[in-house]
Amino acid sequence: MAWQRSVAALGVAVALPLTGVTTAGTAVAALPAGSPAAVNGQLKVCGVQLCNKNGKAIQLRGMSTHGIQWFNGCNKSQWWDALTNDWKADIVRVAMYIAAKDGGYETNPRKFTDLMHSYIEEATRRGLYVLVDWHQLDPGDPNVYTAKAKTFFKEIAARHKDKTNIIYDIANEPNGVSWSKIKSYAEQLIPVIRAEDPDSLIISGTNGWSTFGHSDKQDPSVVLNNKVNATNFMYSFHFYAKDHRDDYVSVLDRVSSKVPVFVTEFGTQEATGDGPNDFAMTQKFIDLMKRKKISWANWNFSDDKRSGAVFQQGTCSGTSFSGTGKLKPAGVWVRDIVRSADQW
Repeated sequence: MAWQRSVAALGVAVALPLTGVTTAGTAVAALPAGSPAAVNGQLKVCGVQLCNKNGKAIQLRGMSTHGIQWFNGCNKSQWWDALTNDWKADIVRVAMYIAAKDGGYETNPRKFTDLMHSYIEEATRRGLYVLVDWHQLDPGDPNVYTAKAKTFFKEIAARHKDKTNIIYDIANEPNGVSWSKIKSYAEQLIPVIRAEDPDSLIISGTNGWSTFGHSDKQDPSVVLNNKVNATNFMYSFHFYAKDHRDDYVSVLDRVSSKVPVFVTEFGTQEATGDGPNDFAMTQKFIDLMKRKKISWANWNFSDDKRSGAVFQQGTCSGTSFSGTGKLKPAGVWVRDIVRSADQW
């Protein structure tokens, strides 16, 4: 899956026309009327469903950024305008890589924490849900980063605890590690967040690159019979349709009937995020997720050279992001799926 990706560093941070980030105790600005987060409010888990403030089962659809250490050059007002008004997304997933070898959080925790604050504030001004993605990937054992994760999530939760549009994803794609160790990590992190923010949704990846162990040829019962001890909690599932076929559809169908599942990352192509698209196979997943109201975020809303990045290379150096003129085939296809989705 995403473990195979490597990209060249592109560009530098582009300043956004943002107001100052909020601090603990500062009043939270009202969400724009009619926006996804304003209409649905504080999310909560109802059985195996994601529900809105009124207890109605809903499906959120949206996009993931690429790694913000590489593609923060996309982070400008017109990019946000396209995601919000043209794509009509409900959610943005902000992918913050962790490892120093990827140029991530470890290289400068203060810089990346502040950058995450800025993404959260911009998503809030747009009325989007924002998924804070602790993009742990290599090494695959999230326990390597437990202390760093506690520091990061404590600050994020303390500052944004009064927002109703924030979602915490504490482990992206655990790999090469047992479910019991991932569960142990999750049960250490969740209380840190809950001490600051008792209400918001928390998600964790599962073993086998967030496939409930299927990519490691393990049966999902390993997870299903040993659930994380937490409330308002969901499990993530990832797929790339060119490589992950009908058996993955079956696994997603099975696990989502037993526990609450959020597809926090998927692509229409190979697990590298590159190669040929398979829209027919992707549609099988889309149909299942629509039927079962499984929320999702597509990889990714950037101009990386790979086929999974929706924009053509060089798009982020300009200001034109709306419409289909700057989109690759995957972008045209996914945009249509997001725009034509049922209204909650």
